[in-house]
Amino acid sequence: MLESLITSKTRIKLLLKFFLNSQTKAYLRNLETEFGESTNSIRIELNRFEDAGLLSSSFVGNKKVYQANTQHPLFPDIHTILLKYTGIDKIIDEVIISIGTLRKTFVTGDFANGRSGNIIDIVLEGEEFDYAFISKLVHKAEEVTSLKIRYITISPNEEELYLKNKENSLLIWSAEN
Repeated sequence: MLESLITSKTRIKLLLKFFLNSQTKAYLRNLETEFGESTNSIRIELNRFEDAGLLSSSFVGNKKVYQANTQHPLFPDIHTILLKYTGIDKIIDEVIISIGTLRKTFVTGDFANGRSGNIIDIVLEGEEFDYAFISKLVHKAEEVTSLKIRYITISPNEEELYLKNKENSLLIWSAEN
C-alpha cells in the first residue's frame, strides 16, 4: 500500500529506518551497506528529508549522522502510518484487549532498528497471559500482514535483564500511558 503512495523504495526504507524508532541514528555509508543502494540515491533522499525538517543531523567525527526530528509536527502522523503499514498497530490493539495483565509491549529486532523484514519480534511484559489466545492472534496477524511474528512473554522483573541483551528495543505500548 505504501509503495503506491511513495514510489521511491529508498524513501520508504529511510522512513522505516528513522520513523519506526525515533532513537535510530545512521550515517550515509552505513545506510549504503544496509540498503544495498548507491550513496547518491540515499544522499538525495536524506537531503530532502533534512530540508523538510523531518530529519536532523549532527557530526560525529567526520561522519554526518541523521536522526528523526521528533519535534516536527508530522512526526507522530508518520510514525502512526508506519506502524499501520507494518501491521504492528493491529497486533497490539487486539492483544491489549484480551491477553491478560499486559504492562508493556516492545518490538525488537529489525523493526526496532528501523529495518523492514519478514519477521516482527515482540516482547510482551506482564502476568497471567492467555497463551492460547496469543497463539490464535499471532496466527491471524500473520495472515493479515504476511509477516512472521515471534513473541516472548516476560514478567515485569525480567524486563531490564532481557532487554539489556537486545541491540535495540522499541516500547510501543505501556499500561501507564
